[in-house]
Amino acid sequence: MSTASDKTGRIQLLRDTLAKAGSENRAALIAYLPAGFPTVDAGIDAVKAVVAGGADIVEIGLPHSDPVLDGPVIQTADDIARRGGVKIADVLRTVREAQEATGAPILVMTYWNPIDRYGVERFTAELAQAGGAGCILPDLPVQESALWREHAEKHGLATVFVVAPSSKDERLATITAAGSGFVYASSLMGVTGTRESVGDQAQELVRRTRATTELPVCVGLGVSNAVQAKEVAAFADGVIVGSAFVKLLLDAPDLPAGLAAVRSLAGELTQGVRRS
Repeated sequence: MSTASDKTGRIQLLRDTLAKAGSENRAALIAYLPAGFPTVDAGIDAVKAVVAGGADIVEIGLPHSDPVLDGPVIQTADDIARRGGVKIADVLRTVREAQEATGAPILVMTYWNPIDRYGVERFTAELAQAGGAGCILPDLPVQESALWREHAEKHGLATVFVVAPSSKDERLATITAAGSGFVYASSLMGVTGTRESVGDQAQELVRRTRATTELPVCVGLGVSNAVQAKEVAAFADGVIVGSAFVKLLLDAPDLPAGLAAVRSLAGELTQGVRRS
């Protein structure tokens, strides 16, 4: 695949980045930030800050009016972005400018409805043109994903599905066979947010998922500090952190302070994901 092409998504960059982290005896640090929050330009600056701090991969959230998987912190940020008038074009611009500035693999995390309305062919083509690496689709059932996967594959984009502790082994095998890039393992039942403990459920889910696939398995939901990142990095290929970054931006007195805080947290988490 030619990286010189402006028509091809960056799934290979995603694979290479995850493989490089593994070869360095660490988990990849994956940061989540919503597009358009606090503004479109500030959101792009936030992506640059987390990558400067050490994040390997970034997920850009497409703000949605009914974010079933997201806890109160991300819901608040999504609400700010939506009140600011964020559109899919702004999400794609965030991907493009962040990718060009950082060189990191950038994915979009989105519910299915906005893509369905926008058009699958149009969205995949434009995401690939923006230099995106793929999509995380938490509410798209695998059995209804053929059209999406066909276009994603055509444009060099990863299709990342979410698995949960409630997923039976047979279901896990179906999900991982359809996915590409990596598998997003939700560490517990419930919504996103920071938690005191990430728990044993996540480790067992990773073990069960790995039994079905060669894809890297990355764990999200609940990680907010270096101690938890270290705990998850011991058994997962990637550690996904979202609410902790978003909360720093929400709580900061101004944008420069917020950017400094997310860069600093990324640096701490980068130390945490190294396996001793």
